Amino acid sequence: MQIVKWDETAESKQDGNGEADGGEESNEQEVIVIQDTGFTVKIQAPGTEPFDLQVSPQEMVQEIHQVLMDREDTCHRTCFSLQLDGNVLDNFAELKSIEGLQEGSLLKVVEEPYTVREARIHVRHIRDLLKSLDPSDAYNGVDCNSLSFLSIFTDGDLGDSGKRKKKGNELEQIDCTPPEHILPGSKERPLVPLQPQNKDWKPMQCLKVLTMSGWNPPPGNRKMHGDLMYLYMVTVEERHVSITASTRGFYLNQSTTYTFNPKPANPSFLSHSLVELLSQISPAFKKNFTALQKKRVQRHPFERIATPFQVYSWTAPQVDHAMDCVRAEDAYTSRLGYEEHIPGQTRDWNEELQTTRELPRKNLPERLLRERAIFKVHSDFAAAATRGAMAVIDGNVMAINPGEETRMQMFIWNNIFFSLGFDVRDHYRELGGDAAAHAAPTNDLNGVRAYGAVDVEGLYTLGTVVVDYRGYRVTAQSIIPGILEREQEQSVIYGSIDFGKTVVSHSKYLELLEKTSRPLKVQRHSVLNEKNETVELCSSVECKGIIGNDGRHYILDLLRTFPPDLNFLPVDGEELPPESQRQGFPRQHRHRLACLRQELIEAFVEHRYLLFMKMAALQLMQQKANKDTKTDTPAITETSETISESNAATDGEETSSNIPGLAQAKELAETLVAEDGSCIDPKSREVVLNACKAVGSISNTSFDIRFNPDIFSPGVRFPDDSADDIQKQKQLLKDAAAFMVSCQVPSLVKDCLDHSALPMDGATLTEALRQRGINIRYLGSVLEFVDKTPAKTQLEHFYRIGISELITRCAKHIFKTYLQGVELSALSAAVSHFLNCFLSSFPDAVAHLPPDELVSRRKSRKRRNRVPGGGDNTAWASLTPSELWKNIASEAQSYYHFTVQCDSVDQVVEKYGLQKITLLREISIKTGIQILIKEYNFDSRHKPAFTEEDILNIFPVVKHVNPKASDAFHFFQSGQAKVQQGFLKEGCELINEALNLFNNVYGAMHVEICACLRLLARLNYIMGDHAEALSNQQKAVLMSERVLGIEHPNTIQEYMHLALYCFANGQLSTALKLLYRARYLMLMVSGEDHPEMALLDSNIGLVLHGVMEYDLSLRFLENALTINTKYHGPRSLKVALSHHLVARVYESKAEFRSALQHEKEGYTIYKNQMGEAHEKTKESSEYLKYLTQQAVALQRTMNEIYKNGSNASIMPLKFTAPSMASVLEQLNIINGIIFIPLSLALNDNSTLLYVLVSPNTQHLGPCSAVSTFFFFFFFQTIIHNLVYYLQYLLHLNCAIQSNCTCNHSIDRKNNSLVNQ
Repeated sequence: MQIVKWDETAESKQDGNGEADGGEESNEQEVIVIQDTGFTVKIQAPGTEPFDLQVSPQEMVQEIHQVLMDREDTCHRTCFSLQLDGNVLDNFAELKSIEGLQEGSLLKVVEEPYTVREARIHVRHIRDLLKSLDPSDAYNGVDCNSLSFLSIFTDGDLGDSGKRKKKGNELEQIDCTPPEHILPGSKERPLVPLQPQNKDWKPMQCLKVLTMSGWNPPPGNRKMHGDLMYLYMVTVEERHVSITASTRGFYLNQSTTYTFNPKPANPSFLSHSLVELLSQISPAFKKNFTALQKKRVQRHPFERIATPFQVYSWTAPQVDHAMDCVRAEDAYTSRLGYEEHIPGQTRDWNEELQTTRELPRKNLPERLLRERAIFKVHSDFAAAATRGAMAVIDGNVMAINPGEETRMQMFIWNNIFFSLGFDVRDHYRELGGDAAAHAAPTNDLNGVRAYGAVDVEGLYTLGTVVVDYRGYRVTAQSIIPGILEREQEQSVIYGSIDFGKTVVSHSKYLELLEKTSRPLKVQRHSVLNEKNETVELCSSVECKGIIGNDGRHYILDLLRTFPPDLNFLPVDGEELPPESQRQGFPRQHRHRLACLRQELIEAFVEHRYLLFMKMAALQLMQQKANKDTKTDTPAITETSETISESNAATDGEETSSNIPGLAQAKELAETLVAEDGSCIDPKSREVVLNACKAVGSISNTSFDIRFNPDIFSPGVRFPDDSADDIQKQKQLLKDAAAFMVSCQVPSLVKDCLDHSALPMDGATLTEALRQRGINIRYLGSVLEFVDKTPAKTQLEHFYRIGISELITRCAKHIFKTYLQGVELSALSAAVSHFLNCFLSSFPDAVAHLPPDELVSRRKSRKRRNRVPGGGDNTAWASLTPSELWKNIASEAQSYYHFTVQCDSVDQVVEKYGLQKITLLREISIKTGIQILIKEYNFDSRHKPAFTEEDILNIFPVVKHVNPKASDAFHFFQSGQAKVQQGFLKEGCELINEALNLFNNVYGAMHVEICACLRLLARLNYIMGDHAEALSNQQKAVLMSERVLGIEHPNTIQEYMHLALYCFANGQLSTALKLLYRARYLMLMVSGEDHPEMALLDSNIGLVLHGVMEYDLSLRFLENALTINTKYHGPRSLKVALSHHLVARVYESKAEFRSALQHEKEGYTIYKNQMGEAHEKTKESSEYLKYLTQQAVALQRTMNEIYKNGSNASIMPLKFTAPSMASVLEQLNIINGIIFIPLSLALNDNSTLLYVLVSPNTQHLGPCSAVSTFFFFFFFQTIIHNLVYYLQYLLHLNCAIQSNCTCNHSIDRKNNSLVNQ
C-alpha cells in the first residue's frame, strides 16, 4: 500500500526535524492512501480459456468491461455482465466494495439479451474494430483521433524487439545515407515525406459493405418476435446477406433488397456476436478479422487512445471514401441518446459544468475526483460546442430570431447558445464596431479562464468556447437557467448592460468578487450611475451578475477583467511616460478593448515588489546612519520619475551589491512588511508608508498593488471624492504600459540572445511573447526592437520567424473577410485561389468558377441571404496577387505598425529569407485549411501552384479553457525541486507520483503528461536505466505527435531525445532515422538557419562518426560549426567544442592538417576564455601534440614511399575508429548532460548525482531540471569547467558535514571522486 504525505499549505520544511507546524488545523498534513496494491482475478469468457487480469481496488467494474472489449480474444463482445458466484456485478461499483472479491476470484462473462441501444453500441463497436488501423478519422479530424508516425521510424515498438540482431559485422548493416533533401545546404523542401505511408494502414478488407437496412425499423408484429433492427452486408466473396439483430443475438433472415421476409434463413447461424456470425458465413472475414486484431493489439496503446481535444492535420492524402453506416447515421442524427451513454436526450451542459465545480475538495482523493470531472465535462463541452458552431455556419441550425438579418441571428443547439462575432445593434459602436465585437469573445474567454483558475466557491462562470470557422467567429456558451425567459434588464443585478450608463450592485456579488480581487489584482472602486448615485463594484462595469433559476450567482461578459493597455489607447489630455513615447506610443488600434495580459500584470507587480523592498531597505539604512548623526530621515516620495528610471534598469541589483549592509536592511524591511503595521515603531511605519506611496500600493501599511479596470472606459464616471485615487490608478496604468516596452520586450530579446528562449515557429513565438505578457499586437514593435539591436545577426532566426508570423497573421485577417463572401459550393475554388495569390509565383492567378454553379447562381440570388454576412458571392474571384500583397502590407502597417516592403511573395522570400512551405504551413494552421499532400511547384511562372482539387477540407480553429490538475502539478514541482537539489531518486519518485495523478485527472493523453514523461526519461537516463528512459521517451514522442501535432517544435525535441536514448541502447540505425526525421521536420518548420539546427547536426554528425561514415559526418558537423559561430559568436565555448568534434572526424580520416587547423581554433578559444591552466585548455593542448605526432608520422611514411617505392619499410600508423563510449560521451555533452557521480556521506552513503543541462536544452518546457544557481553560474563554462565545479561540490559537501576537517587534496573514504 502506498501512502503519500501531502502538506496542504506548504512543503514541510527541510530543516532537520522536517516536522510541519501542527498548531493550526489548516497546516496539518494529510496522509492519504493513493493506491492500494493491486490483485489478480481470473476471467472466464464463453469459448476462451480462463485468463488472469491484474486489477486495482479503486477500479470500477466498468473498467474491466473496457479491458475485455479491447482484448484480442474478447473484443467482439459488448453486451455482457460479469458475475461472481452467480451474482451480477454492478457496472459502477468499485472493486473494493464488492463482497467476496479477492485474489484469485473467478469472474464469469455472461452474455446478456440485447436492447436497441445495446445492438447499436455493438454494431458501432464492430465498425470501430474493422476501422482500427484506418487513419481516415485522424485525417478528417473526428472522434479525437490524430496522427502518429513514430512506429514507421522505429519499426514497431522499441525495447527488446527494437534491438538489432547482430550478424557478422554489426556496422555494415546500417544504411546511413540520408535522403538528398535532408543534407545540409539542400534547398529542396518536399511535402510528401511529412506523412510517410505506413504499411499497416493498407486496408485489410473484412467486409465490402456493412450498413443499416432500408427495412428499418421493424414493424410491430416483428418487434413482438424480438427484432430490434436489420443490417445489410456484402461479404468479400460478394455474398449479399440481410441480418436481424434480435434480443437473443444476430441471425440471417430471408429479406432481399426488394422483398421483406424477416423469417430466419436456413441455417440462420444465430450468434450472440456479429463477428461470430460473419466468421461462419465468410472465410475471408474470419481470416482477415483475426489478422487485423493481431495487428491492432500490437500497436502502442498511445497510437490508439483518443486525445482530450481534437487535433487537426493541415495535410492529408486522398483517402478513399468508403461506405460507413455509423458515419452516415452520425451525420444525420445529433448522436444524442445512445452515443453519450447517459439517460435523457440532451446534456444539460450548464448543470454539468457547475455541478462538477461544486464537488467537495477537502482532501486529495476528493480533489482528484473533482478535477477529473471538471476536465472531462470541459473536453466534452468543447467538442459539442465545436460541432454546433460548424453546424451554425454551415446553415444546419435554425436561428432563434429567424426574422432578423443573418449577422444578427442567434442559435441554440444541444443546450448551447451560439452568437456570431459581429456588432449587433451597435452595441460596440463606441469601442470599434465589428473589430471590437471580434476581439470581445477572446477577451471574455481570458476572463473566464482567470476567474476559473481562482476558483472561488459560490461564484460561477459560463462554459465558453470561441470557434473560428470559414471566416466567422462563433461564441458558444452554456445557458444560465431561466435567462431566456426574462429580459436582460430584469436579470442583471450587478454591473451594467450599457457600458456604464446605468450601473447596479449587489452585496453578495461584492462579497464573492472581493475574494477574487487580490489574486486578479482588481481594485474595489466606486462609479456613478445615471442618477449620480455612488455604486460600489469589484470588477469592470461590463461584468454582469445574474442569479439563475438554480439560485447560483453567475458572472458573464468578463471582457474587461484586466486593465486597458494605454500604449494602444490614445486618450486626450493624457501623456504616456517617455519610454513609451520614444517608441511611438500611444498608437491607434482597431478597437478600444486592448487589455493588458494577466502575465504582464503579474510581472509588473513582482517588479514593483522588488522596488518596494529596495526602497524600504535603503531608507532603513539611512535611518541607521542618521541615528548616529541625529538628523531626520529624508522621506522618499519619489513617484513615476524614480520608478521609470528603475524600469529602465531592470535588474537594479548592481547598485545593491555596492551598498554595505543593504542585505541586513532588506531582511529588516521584510520583517516590517510581514507585520500588519500595528506593533511597529513610528519611524519604521513611516518607511513602509513612503515605500508604499512610491510604488503605488493601495494600502499604506503593506505592499498591495491592484488595478481599476474601469479607468479610461468611455461612459464610466467616478465620484469626486475618489479623484486622488483615480489619478494614482491612471499613473499605475501608464507605468504598466512603460514597463511593457522598457522591460518585457527587451527581456524577451535578451532571452533569445542567450538562447534561453528558442522559438522555432509561429506558435512557439506566440507562446514566448505571451509568457512574458506581451500581446501579439506588439509583434511589430518587437521586430523593430530586434532590428535596432547591435547583435542583430545573432537574432536572425527570431526576426525571420517574427516576419513570417506577422505576414501570415495579416493574411489571416484578410482571408477572414474574403471567405465571408463565398458560398459553400465555391469554397474549394476560393481557398485555392487565395493560396495562389498568396504563395504562387504565377503572376496572373485567375479563379476558376465552375460553369454549373454560374448557371445556378441566377436562381439562388434570392436565397443568398442564408450565409451569415451575405456579400457578393463572386467578388472573391477578382482578387489578384499584387492586390493581396498590397493589402498585406497595409494591414501590417495599420495593425502592427510595421512596414513590410514587398509587392509579391517572391520579394518577401528573397528579402527576409522565408520559405514558401513554412508560410503555407503557418497560414493553413491559422485558418484551418487542409490541403492535399503532394509536391507543389510554387515557383512556376506558367501555372498556379494550387487547384481546387488540392483543398481537402476546412477545419475550425478552437479556443477554450484548459482545466488544470493542481495537485499533480504541485507534486511535479516538488519533484523538480528535489532534482535541482541533487536528490534524483526522491525527485524521480515524486515525478512518478505526479504522473499517476496527471493520469488520474486527464486520462492517458495530455500535454502535461508528455512533459512529465520527458523529464522521467531524462532522469532514468542519468541514473543509468537506459531501457526505462527509452520506454518513457517513446511514450513522450507518441503523445507529443498525437496531442500537439506531428511537426510541432516540441515533437522535434522529443525525437532528438529519443534518438540519444536509442544510441545509448545500441540501436544505431533507429537513432539515425529519428535524427533524420527531426531534421526534416525542422527544415520544414523553420529552415536550416536556426541555432537548434546546430545541436541537431552535431548529434547526426556524432552518430555518423560512430558508424564510420566520415564524409557524411563532416557535412553535418561543419554545418553545425557554421551555425554555432553565427549564433553564439566565434569566441564561444560551443564553437570550440564544434571545432574539436570536426577535428576528431578529420583525425579518423587521417587528414591531420585539417584536424590540426580546427583543434588550434578550439585551443585558442579555450586559452582566451579560460586561461592556460584550465583543464580543458590542457586537454586541447595534449590533443594538438598527438595530432602533430600523427601528422609527422604520416609525412615520414609518405616520404619513405616516394623515396624507396615498393621496398619501403612502412611503420604501422594508428588510425582511431571512434569507440561507441567516446561518441556517447560527446553526445551527452552536446545535449547538456554531464555525469558527476559523487559518493557523499550524507545519509547511509547514498549516491548524489549532479546533472547539468546546458541552456540550449531549455526545451524541457515546465520540466527543466536545472537549479537556477547552476544555470547562471555555469552559463558560459557549463560544459567545460568541470574541475572547478567538482571542487565547488566538495566544498558544498563539507559545508553540509559541519564536522569536516579534510584537506581536499586527499581522497577521503566517502569523498572519493568516481569517474563514469
